[in-house]
Amino acid sequence: MGGLTRLGEPATPDGTTARLGAPPARMPLRWHTARVRELRQETAHAKTIVLDDPQWPGHAAGQHADVRLTAEDGYQAERSYSIASAPEEPLALTIERIDDGEVSPYLTEELREGDELELRGPIGGHFTWRTSDGGPLLLLAGGSGLVPLIAMLRHRVAQGDETEARLLVSSRGIEDLLYAQELIALGKRPEVTVQITLTRTQPPGWDGPARRVDAEMLTQLGPAPGARPLVFVCGPTTFVEHTADALVALGHAPERIHAERFGPSGS
Repeated sequence: MGGLTRLGEPATPDGTTARLGAPPARMPLRWHTARVRELRQETAHAKTIVLDDPQWPGHAAGQHADVRLTAEDGYQAERSYSIASAPEEPLALTIERIDDGEVSPYLTEELREGDELELRGPIGGHFTWRTSDGGPLLLLAGGSGLVPLIAMLRHRVAQGDETEARLLVSSRGIEDLLYAQELIALGKRPEVTVQITLTRTQPPGWDGPARRVDAEMLTQLGPAPGARPLVFVCGPTTFVEHTADALVALGHAPERIHAERFGPSGS
């Protein structure tokens, strides 16, 4: 496959960083071929790939899949990407481009509808949510850590579920925010609260938070720890550790907090 270069991009679920501590798959997984059905531009640097995959066994919201590219000389590179789609929808991966990477530039710039990808999955078991798990839900995303959390919200919508859900997204700027229009629509639902904080740049007239996630922001978002929400925190390692520590200090039960950390893999 053309466009693959030998650079040291970390293996990544979201196009930026490597997944740490994800549990192994419960059953052997084999590589197979999926065909690109649709490509959707999410931001200037991120694209969603919708796949036709008759061999896909199904997934739970929050899991991820491995993608493998093979260069003309036989060199291969594998990366792991969070699944953006609900289990009820066609399989979709959202990928953020790393300019000096070897996989994400190909997937976001050169891939075309009708092309084929090698795929393996689904992978991961600790960071998943099904409507039968109940709630209330407290979802906290740093940057592209939003991807597995949007899958949970899409699953909730697809099932007609009325579990209370509160989402807080930390983004560098409005131009980096994934699924912006969908977040607006979700925030209009009576059981869903969507809060966005822009940490670096804010557009004219912005009246939302403009700082890193902190205890005050988490308290205002709710629900209170006494409601024992199921908490899912996803993003870069520093974001996850800072946010999880703040949640515990506020009184949230550690066993109710599910964390997905991203960080360099050293590859």
